[in-house]
Amino acid sequence: MATKIDGLSVGDVVAERTIDISRDSLVRYAGASGDFNPIHYRDDVAGSVGLPGVLAHGMLTMGIAGSVVTDWCGADLEVTSFQVRFTKPVVVDPETGATLSVAASVGDISTNEAGKPSARIDLTVTSHTGEKVLGKAQMVVSPR
Repeated sequence: MATKIDGLSVGDVVAERTIDISRDSLVRYAGASGDFNPIHYRDDVAGSVGLPGVLAHGMLTMGIAGSVVTDWCGADLEVTSFQVRFTKPVVVDPETGATLSVAASVGDISTNEAGKPSARIDLTVTSHTGEKVLGKAQMVVSPR
């Protein structure tokens, strides 16, 4: 049975997306996650601890990046592993917000322990400032 992994080659870009983040996005995420750390909504608190401004939650950034791959996976593939390293904060301006650009490309193709094909998808995630905000962002996907 053919899968989305068949025919892929290392280096192929499987998905790309640009996502806008607003301060409203941060409030909604805080409510859903229970993370009400004021560095995610108060400029004065963020500044008092040496931050350049209100920051997007790291897990929100990770989730947004991962959603680009899960949307590509559809019902055919499942994510079996997801890892990132947080390298730079995403500062969310009160008026203009922030933008994340996500590119997902094939980093490796192999066979998993169950004998199914699997693909490591490498994510490049940059903010509107051009800085890479996630390092070693990788997801492994396999057929369901």
